[in-house]
Amino acid sequence: MPLALLALAVGAFGIGTTEFVIMGLLPQIAADYGVTIPTAGLLVTGYALGVVVGAPLLTVLGTRVSRKTMLMGLMGLFVLGNLLSAFAPNFGMMLVGRVVASLAHGSFFGIGSVVAAGLVAPQKKAGAIATMFTGLTVANIVGVPLGTFIGQAVGWRTTFAAVAALGVIGLFGIARLVPAMPRPQNAHLRRELTAFRNPQVLLAMAMTVLGFGGVFAAITYIAPMMTHTAGFSDGAVTWLLVLFGVGMFLGNLLGGRFADRALMPMLYVTLGGLAVVLALFTVTAHNQALAAVTVFLVGALGFATVPPLQKRVLDHAHGAPTLASAVNIGAFNLGNALAAWLGGLVIAAGFGYTSPNWVGAVLAAAALLLAFWSAALERRTPAPGHADTAVPTPAPVPAHH
Repeated sequence: MPLALLALAVGAFGIGTTEFVIMGLLPQIAADYGVTIPTAGLLVTGYALGVVVGAPLLTVLGTRVSRKTMLMGLMGLFVLGNLLSAFAPNFGMMLVGRVVASLAHGSFFGIGSVVAAGLVAPQKKAGAIATMFTGLTVANIVGVPLGTFIGQAVGWRTTFAAVAALGVIGLFGIARLVPAMPRPQNAHLRRELTAFRNPQVLLAMAMTVLGFGGVFAAITYIAPMMTHTAGFSDGAVTWLLVLFGVGMFLGNLLGGRFADRALMPMLYVTLGGLAVVLALFTVTAHNQALAAVTVFLVGALGFATVPPLQKRVLDHAHGAPTLASAVNIGAFNLGNALAAWLGGLVIAAGFGYTSPNWVGAVLAAAALLLAFWSAALERRTPAPGHADTAVPTPAPVPAHH
């Protein structure tokens, strides 16, 4: 494994912690600011929308500098946002901090995906992307539960201060381990925009929005769902988030492995399974043991879609992968924002804390239908070129960093 992949995983760990730790802290934050749970859910929506906006904007700006410099700058922005969240005097400033931190998210994973895929042999690209995303999934096993525990024991502000410290560590890791890379050649906005003329790129992004949105419909409100419906204690939410993180970790690895062998069949299985599991969650949420198993499955099936969807975008964004890759990361978070908003609506309408699971099941089922449509379209009009040309190989880098 190139050391650069390890550095990218370190940065992903910090970003993953701040993205997901909010789920376990929503009740505490809502109580502290005197707002409702659905209103506190706007911290999830705001973060996700910030990723959607920041991904293309900062990626385009980043074409003017080297990828390493851009990645370091993004981690600096991430640190600033989390410090704002940690010291926010009111809910509005807390939301601003979340948005500032989120601006770095999409570009970091988008540029990182291109770098990761370019560092390995063509047949190992999805695996390399999965390695980078391992930092995100490990964050859900270690960072998120620990952050939730700290937030419940000491205060949620301490959690965000600790996340800012993680960002500093990530920044130094990138500075030390990521090799110096030249500024991308021929990286012009017009060239990058050509990728969006390909309907397969747009379909893959739509699958990303709907499929991962299904995950967030349920997980955004996991704390109130598990405490009010399943009867878990507040402290048990930490261990449920560990289960979710373990599922994410395993699903990500399996997704990376099988996406390099049978990408579309992998999507059929994971999206179909996710729709079924989310529908069942409305029932299993009333039993503690079944609820715990379901949380694990949602994480596993949801994150098994990440490497194949990201690779599919790269494969079809011929010669112009950077912006498309970043926008697809934004698509994940657009799904998050949509699902968190819809989940809050059905809860506010009085349908209960399990009702977002139905929203998630519908979104995942819609993503599955798009996957079938994409495959049918591809059979009729084969994509030009070969997937191996999707990601340009960066300039040679030293063996030791």
